[in-house]
Amino acid sequence: MKYAKYIFLVIGLLLLAKVLSAVDWRQVGGDLAKVGFSGFAIVIGLHVVTFWTDVAGWQYTFNSIPPRGLRWTRRLYAVRLAGEAFNYILPAASMGGEPFKAVLLKTHYRVPYREGAATLLLARTVNIIALLLFLGVGFVFMFFSEAFPQSMKVVAAVGLGGVAIGVLQFLAIQWFKLSSWLTRKLSRTRFGRSLEGVVHGLEDFDEHMVQFYRSKPLAFLAALALGFANWVLGALEVYLVLGFIGHPVSFAEAWIIEALAQLMRTSAFFIPAAVGVQEGTFLVACRAVTGVASTGVTMSVVRRCRELIWVVAGLAIYWSYSLRSPVQPAAAP
Repeated sequence: MKYAKYIFLVIGLLLLAKVLSAVDWRQVGGDLAKVGFSGFAIVIGLHVVTFWTDVAGWQYTFNSIPPRGLRWTRRLYAVRLAGEAFNYILPAASMGGEPFKAVLLKTHYRVPYREGAATLLLARTVNIIALLLFLGVGFVFMFFSEAFPQSMKVVAAVGLGGVAIGVLQFLAIQWFKLSSWLTRKLSRTRFGRSLEGVVHGLEDFDEHMVQFYRSKPLAFLAALALGFANWVLGALEVYLVLGFIGHPVSFAEAWIIEALAQLMRTSAFFIPAAVGVQEGTFLVACRAVTGVASTGVTMSVVRRCRELIWVVAGLAIYWSYSLRSPVQPAAAP
């Protein structure tokens, strides 16, 4: 298992090489020129808004932070941006940056580790539920589309079913407090006495999550709506980029392309940054809709460039945090 991440990375790179060898790069260069600086600036500006919906949804999951307020939104925006940079570059199923977020919340804004960790898991859960809804709508669009072969629709349906099962299992663990229940059972055994401290921590952790679902239904719905908007804005990015390069598609078709890309990216969580998987999905989906394979590679290049800028910005923010002195325990947040 020690070398698994490298094996998966090699697999992704082989997929990427296969994709890159299948297109006319002169056409891709011409398409990128059509996007231009102004088009790319629009893509970046759109993602600023997209990322805000993600942060605003996360803000609803806290107890010690007001659900609205520009001051805290700015703080959470910076923390999330810094953490997401590590989520992108670390091969940990997009979870490698979560500890960095929890540490920044604690050391700079005095948010307890347990609350910070619980809100991060809640935000991830809400985001996945929103993704499932987004994928469901995308599958309906795809089902009625003649651009996609029946085999691709079957694969999409199977993938959607797998995501749905995973989401239900994830929710069940939280709703029924299964993690703290199992740890409590183990702590009662002769070999589990040392787990008593862990039990109390997990109970507080589980309680925060369950109370969010049961006692804050409006906050949950608001976070879910913002999470859904996040995915829809991703489809808008596809719609705009394909329009920029002279291959306009309907918004429903853009939704299908983005849904397929996110479905495959979720399924290939073990491949760092979904290298090769994202490119291959865009190539197949965009070729099915536009009839031109290079449009998918152009779309992927634009997204990778945007992601790279976001990673650099996140690392820069994390570096700026490292230059600040942590707040003292008695200091005001």
